[in-house]
Formats: sequence, structure tokens, C-alpha cells
Amino acid sequence: MELIQEKPDLAAYLAADDVVDHEHPLVRETAARLRAPAPDAYAYAKAAYEFVRDAIPHSHDAGDMRVTWRASDVIARRTGICHAKAHALAALLRAEGVPTALCYQRLADDDGSNAVIHGLVAVRLPGRGGWARQDPRGNRPGVDAQFSPDGERLAFAVRPEFSEVDYPVLYAAPHPVVLRALRAAPDRPYLWRTLPGAL
Repeated sequence: MELIQEKPDLAAYLAADDVVDHEHPLVRETAARLRAPAPDAYAYAKAAYEFVRDAIPHSHDAGDMRVTWRASDVIARRTGICHAKAHALAALLRAEGVPTALCYQRLADDDGSNAVIHGLVAVRLPGRGGWARQDPRGNRPGVDAQFSPDGERLAFAVRPEFSEVDYPVLYAAPHPVVLRALRAAPDRPYLWRTLPGAL
């Protein structure tokens, strides 16, 4: 699949906003701690990915009812669904100058019902020549996502026969329909009922 930048200017994928708030002191502090032992951008990106994947539990897997969406809150509260964790990883990577996009999949049950949008990121590492999607949702039995700039190791491979989709667009900011659902949800059960099934 060919990934398509929503914004032609790479600077858009380094920007901070109220969601990917990489100018927040906690994000900066966390990024600096992860960057200290990393000799280059690749090592830092891998460390940031593994931190978000492993040190911030996916709220569904952990049974956590809280909903987070702002990167600094995800890091502070150590919880979030896939979208929130993608926001946190984007913030950590952008804080250290690694262009990072938000991207999405449409996933469904085995009969094609109950479609939901799944969030991940794409990174552009120096010397790699293109974008590489990464999924920091968190591993569990049957899910083994790994940091892999040279070949995707995502949590889920889409199944077109069940109407699942890899969306090719790389967004500089969270998609509005996803962000609206996250911001409106008082708890995760409510969010589960209101997450969009398509972009």
C-alpha cells in the first residue's frame, strides 16, 4: 500500500497541538530520559515505541475505565486505547525531531460486523526514504506488534474479506471523527459504543 501524506510539508508532522502536545514538560522529560541512552534516531524511535507499547497498558486489556486522548495525559495516567497511545508515541517522537503521522485501519469481527477504527502511527526515520507504520497498542496473546521500519509488524493485518481496510492517508493531526468520540466519552464503555466504524 502506498502511504499518502495529507500535508505536503514534512514540518506538519513535527508540529505540536492540544492533542500531540510534545511541548508539555512531562512529554519533554520522558523523551529526554528515553533519548539519553539512544545513540541515534532509530534507537530513540524504538525506545519510545517500546515505552508506549509496554509501559502504558491498553485500557481495554487492563480493564481501565478511564479515557485519555491528550499525549501528556496518556503518559501521566499510564492508560489509553490505541488512539491515545498513538498520540503519546507521536508526541514523544516529534519531541525529538522524528516526523510522525497518525494513521488508521478499519477492523471488524470475523463476520464483518462491529467495525471500528484502529489508530496507529507512521514514522519517517532519517536515511530510510519513506514512511513506516508502527502499532503501539500493546501486545497480548495473539497480538505481537514490533518496532520494524523495514517491514510492518503491526498488531492486526487487515482482512478485506471482512471489509477491513488500511487507510493510506497519513494525518498530521488526529482525525476529527476519532477525536470527537474520545473527547466526548466519560468512560471506556461509553467510548466503545461511540467509536466510529469508518473515516
